[in-house]
Amino acid sequence: MSVLTPREPALPRQRIAHNEPATYTHAAEFATRWSRLDVAVASGRGTRHPVNEDSSSALPGTAPLFVIADGVGGGAMAALASRELVLRLHGALDRSPIDASAICAALLDADRDVARSIARYGTKTGAATVAVCAATSPRLSKWLVAWVGDCRVYKLAAASDRPPELLTRDDTYRNLGEEPPPGSSPDDPARMVGNGAVTAPNIVAVDLRPGETLALCSDGIHKHVEPDVLRRVVHEPVPLTLRCLHLVKLARTFGSHDDATVLIVHRSRRPTRRLSRFAFAGILVVLAMLALLALRTDAQRWWVGTPTLESSPPPEPVQ
Repeated sequence: MSVLTPREPALPRQRIAHNEPATYTHAAEFATRWSRLDVAVASGRGTRHPVNEDSSSALPGTAPLFVIADGVGGGAMAALASRELVLRLHGALDRSPIDASAICAALLDADRDVARSIARYGTKTGAATVAVCAATSPRLSKWLVAWVGDCRVYKLAAASDRPPELLTRDDTYRNLGEEPPPGSSPDDPARMVGNGAVTAPNIVAVDLRPGETLALCSDGIHKHVEPDVLRRVVHEPVPLTLRCLHLVKLARTFGSHDDATVLIVHRSRRPTRRLSRFAFAGILVVLAMLALLALRTDAQRWWVGTPTLESSPPPEPVQ
């Protein structure tokens, strides 16, 4: 399992690559017998960061599990924290049954493991906020949404005129009713993964019907792109990758200097099932036509083989 980042996190004493791409995009499809997921992600490095401190799931994965993580604290440790977090969540959940307790355990384990990984490189700390979406049914209709910090998940209806539904609630000092430490804002995240600050991850269950969409956003997106703008872009009639890229560019246009990541999951019915129904109907029509043709042929044979008055020989004259 790999993680989508423009480059490996810059660890201590490593040089920063000057040709690192400012933005990356990727798309994939995940299908079952009943449903299909179209998935795309785009992430842009912040204008004030030497590396992108956001990370996201590689596409395609081995399970319908999608993660974005936003490194907090700046520098190499933030990038390492987000990358390690995504890797460890996939390592714990990709090949096991996914339920709320499994996601909770994976996040708590990652909190300790990320801290250990960072400690190998020095005394600097690093942590990440995260949003997770995982399908729990074969039809891809039942989902669990989990988060720590201020990454958000929206659900968008199939109808383009309905506003997005925010499924998460930011773990900020303001929302949790806690006093921020000196130098922090009430709107800063109070819970993160990697510094021992998470005790109970947030998890909610949601339904995802055909035509509906999940949008996972780091704060570099949702702090600058209003929900109504998100709705319009997600329903644009262009490939999913371009919609993600459009959201990253809009965040920049609206003043975002932070790393910006959006991952979109769209559910639809598998077209092959619909095609198979049409094919079955076509087969029935062909069989019906063949049956009618066979009946017509039998009728013609019967008609030709039966003597008629015109074809009967005249009676012999009476002597």
